Amino acid sequence: MNKLVPHLWYDKEAREAAEFYVSIFGDSAITGGAILEDTPSGTAETVTVSLAGQDFMLLSAGPYFKFNPSISLRVDCSTAEEVESLWKKLSDGGSILMELDSYPFSPRYGWCQDRYGLSWQIMQVEGKISQKITPTLMFVGEQYGRAEEAIKLYCEVFRESKAGDISRYGEGQEFDTPGTVMYASFTLEGMKFAAMDSGYAHEFQFNEAISFIVNCDTQEEIDYYWDRLSFVPESEQCGWLKDKFGVSWQIVPASMDEMMKTGDREKIRRVTEAFLKMKKFDIALLEKAYEG
Repeated sequence: MNKLVPHLWYDKEAREAAEFYVSIFGDSAITGGAILEDTPSGTAETVTVSLAGQDFMLLSAGPYFKFNPSISLRVDCSTAEEVESLWKKLSDGGSILMELDSYPFSPRYGWCQDRYGLSWQIMQVEGKISQKITPTLMFVGEQYGRAEEAIKLYCEVFRESKAGDISRYGEGQEFDTPGTVMYASFTLEGMKFAAMDSGYAHEFQFNEAISFIVNCDTQEEIDYYWDRLSFVPESEQCGWLKDKFGVSWQIVPASMDEMMKTGDREKIRRVTEAFLKMKKFDIALLEKAYEG
């Protein structure tokens, strides 16, 4: 599994959504999953998938967090026909945020929410596509104007990282302050991200519906990311934290994926019982629970 993995929270539709996404993207498959019993949400289910060669994890754990456009998934397409095909499938049963049309930045582009509420930007691009799906962070409300600050922090925290191109709003924008970020790209641990500021009066903000798993090989690595990213103590639970911008991260042992794929219900039960008591994960205690 990749170092960074987008994590998507559903009420009870994670497996259904996984099957749907796998069916519409090439080079995709369901790669694993586990049933977690006796959680605060009752029985929960995780599903891991590879979409266009990229790792994602989906979770069914109750109606506590709702997707919104503060974090969307941009899909780069080589042709208008591919855009049209994906748009038809992803927008079916969902809602339109920006109509499928020609824009100054792309000959064919649209932004929609799918039937589960997850936001997708589908975009025709020129040149070679090295990463099909790009998580895109939109800084709004109290976080407006902080996109560049966030990119700088993330590139300082993650070791294999770099900031990319950045374009800014100029004078005369109706809602956006000159100098704020219209669009910026950056790379963390080999995964490409995008970010933007938006001064519109949006009625949403970052929440736990979309988080980013950081797979760590050692306890020292877990401590490193936890110390540098956690900013909201009351949000620390079961390896989850929130950073200073409200973005959620999960700092987990890389070995956790294999623990949960074991298929041994008793081992999964013991590991689940152990991690539910933790804020920051303790690898030694999790491995002890796994071994019994």
